[in-house]
Amino acid sequence: MSKTSESRRASSLGRLASRPDVLRVLQRSAAPSKPRATLAQLRQLCLDAGAADAGVVSIDRPEVDTDREDILAAMPRARTLLSFVIGMNPTSIQSPARSVANLEFHHAGDQSNEVARKLVEGLREFGARGLNPAMGFPMEMHRFPGKIWVVSHKRIAEAAGLGKMGIHRNVIHPRLGNFILLGTVVTDLEIAPEDQSQPIDYNPCLECKLCVAACPVGAIKPDGAFDVSACYVHNYREFMGGFTDWVEQVVESKDRADYRRRVGDTDSASMWQSLSFGANYKAAYCVAVCPAGEDVLPPYLESKKGWKNDVLDPLVQKEETLYVLRNSDARDHAERRFPHKPTKYVHSKLRPTSVWSFFRGAPLSFQRGRAKDIERTVYQFEFTGREQAKMTFVVDGGTLETAEGWVGEPDLRVTADADTWLHFLAGERNPVWAMMTRKIRLEGPVALLKQFGRCFAS
Repeated sequence: MSKTSESRRASSLGRLASRPDVLRVLQRSAAPSKPRATLAQLRQLCLDAGAADAGVVSIDRPEVDTDREDILAAMPRARTLLSFVIGMNPTSIQSPARSVANLEFHHAGDQSNEVARKLVEGLREFGARGLNPAMGFPMEMHRFPGKIWVVSHKRIAEAAGLGKMGIHRNVIHPRLGNFILLGTVVTDLEIAPEDQSQPIDYNPCLECKLCVAACPVGAIKPDGAFDVSACYVHNYREFMGGFTDWVEQVVESKDRADYRRRVGDTDSASMWQSLSFGANYKAAYCVAVCPAGEDVLPPYLESKKGWKNDVLDPLVQKEETLYVLRNSDARDHAERRFPHKPTKYVHSKLRPTSVWSFFRGAPLSFQRGRAKDIERTVYQFEFTGREQAKMTFVVDGGTLETAEGWVGEPDLRVTADADTWLHFLAGERNPVWAMMTRKIRLEGPVALLKQFGRCFAS
């Protein structure tokens, strides 16, 4: 900093310029800046903090498009993302005793958050600031059930060359396989475009379909499709939506006997454990049975039958309760594929809070199996009142297409007051009452509205 600019800056500070602490800060800022960090330096910083592997991605990369707005809201001067992986013990994750597996998940999650915190401290050596979003929770729950996370760790890890997502939607590291947890640190440190990490040029996923065979609710399809609703309802039973359902069961119970009938002592104890020690996964078998990754592959390559006997079969044969929605493909799959595993009907709490969250959430709860016999049908919606919007849904032989606005000629057109429609979806409004008061109006057969409803888990 020149003497002229230093004098101008001191003048703008007024009385603060005479303080000894201010003077020392001004003297430090006048010193030559430290050299810009390289990929090698930042990667080593991550390894020294305890990460198993790491990569670096600029915030300007297209892979960050989905998260950029949220990242900049959390840290306006963000320029670079440090992505890293924490390894987990495969044997623990593979255990049929899910207490063992969940303990490993929790320990690795704590380690990931601790590594991120150390990275923020280490970035100060480069004169940079850092922000460490949580590996999992806490998140921005005021946005639930929308995008509650600041950064999508999986997407950033792929961009940073730390692996690719397999058909089970878990990132598979080339060496560690999918037995990893991910973390991301955001920093204002600049890094040259030519010195960034790049995605790997192959997918470590073996497409062995063991995750398909292991999933107790059929969330992972053989053709690579994924039923988000099925996974969310069962595996995440004791997370956000399942907790809300449990609370509503408590509220609606007439007395202790009714509560025990609805919930039962086992589920009460399990929910208490998750609330006390951290939410537990009910399955995560897709992680457990995946043989991909150079460190994981040897026993699978030595004997696929041995892997099936030692890893897959104990999970498939385990007697356990499966949590499903009453009208869902998951229920059909569970009762057909795992008759020895009792099913329990629960309620979905992925309730839309706006007509646009209804629109965006439809593909997540769409039930391919229950819609497979439906010939091409075009549904158009117009919402009025507090929210105004037009949208189109096309159901055709187990597929769903969505579009903003009206597209094509409708087989059924629904005009609805937005608030009434959301209350209807939540089961808080009688559809007959809504149509009698013309809060919901149909142009087309009412049977098509019922047909539309059965396409979605409820």
